[in-house]
Amino acid sequence: MGSPFPTLAICLSYAYFSKVLGPKMMENRKPLNLRNVLIVYNFLQTVFSSWIFYEYLASGWAGHYSFRCQPVDYSNSPMALRMARTCWWYYFSKFTEFFDTLFFILRKKNNQVSNLHVIHHGCMPMSVWMGMKFAPGGHSTFFALLNTFVHIIMYFYYMVSAMGPKYQKYIWWKKYLTTFQMVQFVLIFAHQFQILFYSDCHYPKGFMIWIGLHGVLFLVLFSDFYKTSYVKSGKSQNKNSGACMPLVEDKKTDSNGNGVSNHELTSDYSSDYSKTYSNCYSNGVNNGYMATAVTKSNSNNNSNIIYRTSSTLHEKK
Repeated sequence: MGSPFPTLAICLSYAYFSKVLGPKMMENRKPLNLRNVLIVYNFLQTVFSSWIFYEYLASGWAGHYSFRCQPVDYSNSPMALRMARTCWWYYFSKFTEFFDTLFFILRKKNNQVSNLHVIHHGCMPMSVWMGMKFAPGGHSTFFALLNTFVHIIMYFYYMVSAMGPKYQKYIWWKKYLTTFQMVQFVLIFAHQFQILFYSDCHYPKGFMIWIGLHGVLFLVLFSDFYKTSYVKSGKSQNKNSGACMPLVEDKKTDSNGNGVSNHELTSDYSSDYSKTYSNCYSNGVNNGYMATAVTKSNSNNNSNIIYRTSSTLHEKK
């Protein structure tokens, strides 16, 4: 952790690959069907996030840590070292999340690799590196504690979603995910900024402000995403912010597993569910099922493409 340049180089390489090299490499290639890969990947991410969450609790937040003010323990005590190791694994997890973007690119979902998506994933490793370097523990690790808990829920949700419509009835709670995300950010900046009211708290104010502003920034971005994607969707066609995880379409729907950009897909399961489903799950929220009217059909790799005419969501977020 001596130099920030390796982390910075990886983040810049990630941004270049995401916006330039990756899409160019896939330009003349067919999209990949990654259904099974996504199921395994999301399962592993769920387990990994669960372990990190447990370690944060065991290292302090379920015991001697104070929610009002928690200075950093720079000693070599077993608990301080355990917290530092947990922070390192959290830092490492930010790189494993790059696979989210890789799967977009391999499935040629380039419209979902938005600037917001790349900035968010590209900046997090550097932010966590700063915490690891100068404050490996203490008050601001509450941010990581909450974030890993959210990732447990999200990656479990992605895993079940990737299993197909047969299992999606078990994730009826998906409509609460955006609100869940925004509550997370409110808790983060409220927890950080409370230090301003305690003059006797010896946690570095710079990190408090840095993490608190992260919470404010992402609250604003997710609020805008919510309004754009769900509140306004009743008046206009739902827009994709680009901050999405890939949904794996049913193989009977699309032989390539890639879907069709900006169209709704239906499968043989529709007779059971009487609904069509979107080809994009967002990073934190999916677009959900949409009630549609069939106005036109076409054949593309033995797939039925249904164009949406209804402006009303079957399940509104």
